[in-house]
Amino acid sequence: MASHHLLLLCLAGLVFVSEAGPAAPGESKCPLMVKVLDAVRGSPAVNVAVQVFRKAADGTWEPFAAGKTEDTGELHGLTTNEKFVEGVYKVELDTKSYWKALGISPFHEYAEVVFVANDSGHRSYTIAALLSPYSYSTTAVVSNPQEGGA
Repeated sequence: MASHHLLLLCLAGLVFVSEAGPAAPGESKCPLMVKVLDAVRGSPAVNVAVQVFRKAADGTWEPFAAGKTEDTGELHGLTTNEKFVEGVYKVELDTKSYWKALGISPFHEYAEVVFVANDSGHRSYTIAALLSPYSYSTTAVVSNPQEGGA
C-alpha cells in the first residue's frame, strides 16, 4: 500500500514538473493535456491512442477529441478554451493496443478518467496515467480558475 502511494506521488511530481514551465511567447496553452507513462519500461508511453468524450444532456457520450501520445508521452492540442466548456468529460486510453504492440497481453482493454471540467471557472487540466499491463493509476493537475473565464 505504501509503495502505491509513493508511485502516485512520483507520478504527480512528474506531471507537475512537466507543467511548471510557462508557455512559449505567442503559444496558447491548451486547456486539456494528457500525459502517459509506462511503468514497466520507466519511460513515456508513445503512440497511445486517446479519445475524449463529452457527456450529452441525454447521458450519452459524444466524441470530443482524439489523438496519439508523442515521444514525450504527451498529447497537446486536444481542444481550445472556447470549445472546452463546463461539462462532464471522459478521457479513454487504448491501453490494450499499446501493450499488444510491445508483445504483452494486458488485463485491461482501456483506462478511462471521467471528470467534471470548468464548473467553478475556466481551468487547465493535465490528466496523467501510469500504465502497467495489469494496473494503472491516474492523477490530475488542475489550475486555479482563470480571471474572466477564458
